[in-house]
Amino acid sequence: MRSAADPVRAAAQQAYMKSALPYFGIAAPGLRTLLRPVLRTYAPPSRAVHEATVLTLWDEASHREEWYAAITLARHRVAQPWRDPDSLRTWRHLVVTGAWWDVVDETASHLVGDVLRHHRAATTPVLRAWAVDDDLWVRRTAVIAQLGHKTDTDLELLTHAIEANLADRTFWLRKAIGWSLREYAYTDPDWVRAFVASHEDQISGLSRREALKHLR
Repeated sequence: MRSAADPVRAAAQQAYMKSALPYFGIAAPGLRTLLRPVLRTYAPPSRAVHEATVLTLWDEASHREEWYAAITLARHRVAQPWRDPDSLRTWRHLVVTGAWWDVVDETASHLVGDVLRHHRAATTPVLRAWAVDDDLWVRRTAVIAQLGHKTDTDLELLTHAIEANLADRTFWLRKAIGWSLREYAYTDPDWVRAFVASHEDQISGLSRREALKHLR
């Protein structure tokens, strides 16, 4: 990464993301190219080694691209068996310490969402608790964890996560609510219309606009 650094791009990226961590200045396609040889040969001998690798790369990161690399490793296909309810402790750590939309949204929709998709009975109570957590980003994770689940979406969980946060007026929760509804509207537009209508007095204008964005 250091050999591919672009100081001019790095400064612009850090300013745009309002990041305390600096950037190397590597665009997403370039980062994928750099990681490809590592990902091709990545074969951790155990869950413990895999989690330690992800957490070390994350916790000792000096640049934001190292966070992106940690998430990419966490999503590696060889680690699929380890993306289970026990892994939620690790994903929560990434959410709480990352505390910004780029890393939180990747973690929520891909890592937490993957656990939920394959282990619903054990994961649902955890996400119901996350929906009322003190941490803003943990709550955002609960709201958007089902992005892309389509007909597998647990509507009771989605409803709980949204209703628990309708009174929150932070941009990040209002946007997340609208995003989750807009995504599900591709699967069941009538349900989304009815949900928005039944919460007309509570839902924010931003959430409403996002939810109905592609609906007539």
